[in-house]
Amino acid sequence: MNVSRRTVLLGGVGLGALGATSVKEAYGYKLTSHQHLLPGLRTPLRAVQLTDLHYGPFIRAASLNNWVDTTLALRPDVVLITGDFVDRHLLDSTAPLLQTLSRLTAPLGVWGVWGNHDYDYFGSEARRLGTPLPVTRETFRTALEGVGIRILRNAGTALREDLYLAGVDDLSRGDTQVQQALTQMPTTGAVLLMSHNPDVLENVPQQVTLTVCGHTHGGQVRLPFLGPLKSSSQLGFTEGWVFGPAAGYVSRGLGVTGAPVRLNCPAELVVFNFEPE
Repeated sequence: MNVSRRTVLLGGVGLGALGATSVKEAYGYKLTSHQHLLPGLRTPLRAVQLTDLHYGPFIRAASLNNWVDTTLALRPDVVLITGDFVDRHLLDSTAPLLQTLSRLTAPLGVWGVWGNHDYDYFGSEARRLGTPLPVTRETFRTALEGVGIRILRNAGTALREDLYLAGVDDLSRGDTQVQQALTQMPTTGAVLLMSHNPDVLENVPQQVTLTVCGHTHGGQVRLPFLGPLKSSSQLGFTEGWVFGPAAGYVSRGLGVTGAPVRLNCPAELVVFNFEPE
């Protein structure tokens, strides 16, 4: 079969345009706003979810600062960071990440959970590569707490009389204990659960009002008619609202991993305006 020079040129232009679009999507993001009834609440609650920051070779301080600026402008009551603070391939200091995240503030606090990349970086790979301190999750956790971010690892706390917040360890790398996280859960009020991996939803009891998750990146690269090239969820959760086996929301996240590309899958920063039922 003969392929004309024009066809080759057009194909090259098309691929170039596709590549430019995918890189542009990787460094842009959408603000996704949801008005949602949350049974158990007595007064409204505004929560901002940041997830999959992936500070590392592709995501640097400039992107982080943009996300933090947007979050602060929204004036949230609480900020939820659902894992993957760093990328497993980070080879330099976490100081810029900590400095930027230190600007986050909210009346009910800034809270987080571990993701699988947090485990991969702050583990044997980090020590093998000789990366700068901190090289363990505990020293990183102490550093995060020093800038006002508290990690919930199979634990929970009452933020208000009508609101209990819990967080679980990463499902694929950690030791996920949903019931332990809910030990202090009151009998009344709303219950929010943070989990990096949405597959935890099959183990979430009905007493939990809503579980917020990340991990999937929405697929990161989604082809027309074919969908995502890769799925990070064994249960098929990709993005958006989930209504079974438990109520949840899966964010596409903000960062990227593997390559600085997104296609038909823009990053998102999520704001929930929760209302009493």
